[in-house]
Amino acid sequence: MSKLKKMPVFKTEAEEREFWESHDSTEYVDWSQARPASFPNLKPSTKTISLRLPEALLDRIKIEANKRDMPYQSLIKAWLAEDVEDSRHVR
Repeated sequence: MSKLKKMPVFKTEAEEREFWESHDSTEYVDWSQARPASFPNLKPSTKTISLRLPEALLDRIKIEANKRDMPYQSLIKAWLAEDVEDSRHVR
């Protein structure tokens, strides 16, 4: 492998972002030596979605969430996570 270029020092995150948008990282980093990294304390990212539900179903979900004293969106998220986890173990 050819000699790697020296990594520049950036004053701001914006400056670094602009640099990497126009430069190839393989000229600065030997990716064959890279190892996977884990960041367990980072907050999981979420994405807002639009989900169309029949009004009667949404009303029933809201009633159930109220019984559990939690927001109905949180209840839906919990149910989805449980179902996905359960389906992974069925296979």
